[in-house]
Amino acid sequence: MPEDNLLKDLRRRMDGAVEVLRKEFGGLRTGRASASLLEPIMVTAYGNVVPLNQVASVNVPEPRLITVQVWDRGVVKAVDKAIRESGLDLNPQTEGQVIRVPIPDLNEERRRSLTRVAAKYAEDAKVAVRNIRRDGIEALRRREKDAEISQDQQRKLQQEVQHLTDDYVRRIDEALAQKDREILQV
Repeated sequence: MPEDNLLKDLRRRMDGAVEVLRKEFGGLRTGRASASLLEPIMVTAYGNVVPLNQVASVNVPEPRLITVQVWDRGVVKAVDKAIRESGLDLNPQTEGQVIRVPIPDLNEERRRSLTRVAAKYAEDAKVAVRNIRRDGIEALRRREKDAEISQDQQRKLQQEVQHLTDDYVRRIDEALAQKDREILQV
């Protein structure tokens, strides 16, 4: 049944949007060191912009410290610069090919700022889900116009697409509420 394939495809794409949100949330720090904090950082190396994990290994030896072992001595300054300019308010310290990134305590102002960033990430995910819904509804309208499905089937499937969208928006809201609790926890 082609409409089952459409719903499966929409569900898969919406899952992707939620997964991107979870990765972005992983990059928001909550006062604890986490290797995922540095995942979104891109480094200018070898004439290209590459993810940090392609030029270094990231470890968390202590709860308040991240170490970055850079593989090529010539890229150390670029990695240091990328961490400083990442917008994460981190101050790396370079020791040879190892960069130590201490995780400072979060003050109340910084916690509020992080919740606003998390809300922006969640809103971006909701927009992505709504765009996927729009694509699905347009596909249904084309199928009805091409006489592949009846008008009643189109309306029924359109309602299913809307219910699916509502479910994913609710999941995004729940993930945001959980992240806010995590950030604001002292």
